[in-house]
Amino acid sequence: MSQRPLGGLPSQLKDRLIQKTLERRLQQAEEPKATRRSRSASVPEAFYSFAHHPGYQQVSLIAKGAGHLGIDDPFFRQHQAVAGATTLIEGREYINFSSYNYLGLAGHPTINAAAKAAIDTYGTSASASRSVSGERPLHSALEQLLAQVYECDAALAFVSGHATNVTVLGHLFGPRDLIVHDELCHNSVLQGIKLSGAKRMSFPHNDLAALDRLLAQERLNYERVLISVEGLYSMDGDYPDLPGLVDIKQRHRVFLMVDDAHAIGTLGPKGLGIRDHFGVAGGDVDIWMGTLSKTMAGCGGYIAGEQALIDNLRYLAPGFLYSVGMAPPLAAASAAALQCMLEEPERVHRLQARSQYFLQQAKRAGLDTGLSTGIAIVPVITGSSLKAARLSNALFERGINVQPIVYPAVPEKSARLRFFMSCEHTEEQIDFTVQAAAEILG
Repeated sequence: MSQRPLGGLPSQLKDRLIQKTLERRLQQAEEPKATRRSRSASVPEAFYSFAHHPGYQQVSLIAKGAGHLGIDDPFFRQHQAVAGATTLIEGREYINFSSYNYLGLAGHPTINAAAKAAIDTYGTSASASRSVSGERPLHSALEQLLAQVYECDAALAFVSGHATNVTVLGHLFGPRDLIVHDELCHNSVLQGIKLSGAKRMSFPHNDLAALDRLLAQERLNYERVLISVEGLYSMDGDYPDLPGLVDIKQRHRVFLMVDDAHAIGTLGPKGLGIRDHFGVAGGDVDIWMGTLSKTMAGCGGYIAGEQALIDNLRYLAPGFLYSVGMAPPLAAASAAALQCMLEEPERVHRLQARSQYFLQQAKRAGLDTGLSTGIAIVPVITGSSLKAARLSNALFERGINVQPIVYPAVPEKSARLRFFMSCEHTEEQIDFTVQAAAEILG
């Protein structure tokens, strides 16, 4: 008799059993992959293709609609020179109302010289986070000047205005806190609140009575509470009652934050912002926020306030701690621009006069200027995105550059053209522009 292998099974049968066992194990190993492939096949393309992303679909739809209506895209036009009261686009000079160069300091020889000197000494980049090895004397010089302007203990400069609000609100507040904001607040505030996890509530635009009632009802339900407003609203060109806000914040024992981005250099006898306009002490507001890209001819944001606030942000705010330090030429340019504003208050006075003149002429021409108080920003409300885009293009054909603000940036019925004023605009340029807009809207 032939010898049986271990186990007493014939070798052929044993081979077949081993083969089947291996096949079964392989099948078991493959089944999850097959299942995953099957599940993956059921994932809609919209979830792994940016061409199907809702945001792109919206952009594409708007572009197609504009094309069908014969409307040229008014956005991302390339400026070939300094954009102030005038600008150069595709070799043609335009009267320009689409830049934040309120005091004509972007491109000013003194500010340019300061930026160039900073490049020669420090290069074009700080090349590191300021806490590590990116600190430069230009940073502290700018921050000391900002602290003086706001009559506060200290200030801190960030590399982005939008990121300033996001990281400061995200760092200082949390899920047990409440942030109450004006309904027309900037997107950066909304993003900062979302990051913080704090409860968000809004109150009707500049309605301090509604704010007072809201706080009376909600204040004791939260730990820290912040009121967030703007010093000058960039869409409408109006401003809040700051003394009234200070009274409310003191009575309810909450923090008050003022975004002074468009107010610094435009409001007040000296152009020192909304506190200068109302004669309010710097310490009456807990968090002063602003940007360097408007009056101060640079790029970035800043916070001014008490030393405890600034030290907290300097050492712990992620958007400062983990970001490269502000580029030296930008810090130098902004400090020089701020110094120039302080030394030449006539620039502020001229801006205010030109803004008032534009508002008066626009109203006389029957244009809807909304809530504008005639300080640096004057909207012309058209009532629809289509009308706003058409008016912008028609003015562009006449040598006037002004951008439309359309849905969803504003409600559809509030679509508008937004005119940013400069102290360098002339009355002749304003007259020509207002007359052209009135004729087109006719």
